[in-house]
Amino acid sequence: MTDSTPTPETMPSPDGLPRRRKPSAAAAAKAALAEAALNEAAAALEAEVEENAVEDQVPTEPEIEETLRQKGLRLSSLEIAHKIVDAAEDKKAADIVLLEVTELTSMADYFVICTGGSERQLGAIGDGISEKLREDGVKPIGREGGSNSHWTLLDFGAVIVHIFAPEERDFYQLERHWSKAKVIVRVQ
Repeated sequence: MTDSTPTPETMPSPDGLPRRRKPSAAAAAKAALAEAALNEAAAALEAEVEENAVEDQVPTEPEIEETLRQKGLRLSSLEIAHKIVDAAEDKKAADIVLLEVTELTSMADYFVICTGGSERQLGAIGDGISEKLREDGVKPIGREGGSNSHWTLLDFGAVIVHIFAPEERDFYQLERHWSKAKVIVRVQ
């Protein structure tokens, strides 16, 4: 036969199952001291490990630089259009207009139209736009015309850039042709 007398840690309950007694204040203090000692030991061990890691100078994995192509894929067509406007402005293009044509045509989302004062400036504006976007990983799909044709077109897929000589811009009047397009930016 087994002894059914309760131990000091347990006491009988109405259903006959043993229940733990609440620890006394002395036992709770002892447990708190033990936990504090454990936390202190853990903190000391972490500090030692960090110190050893610094001493050993464990090399971390180098960050992998994002390629230009990946960088270009992250840019939205509106961000590309704004970069084109900035690049054209840097090359002193005149009367720059950014039109949103997404609702009007499926060939592009945005048109950038600007004017160069001379044939030489037309080429410089086109080259400047291409170089600036190439730095961000965006390359033009195509380039049509040249400085001597008085109209250069750069195709960046969702954004098409028209660089005109003043007479050709007046003649073709693309803003009037796309008059229902929303004007996003106009730089005079």
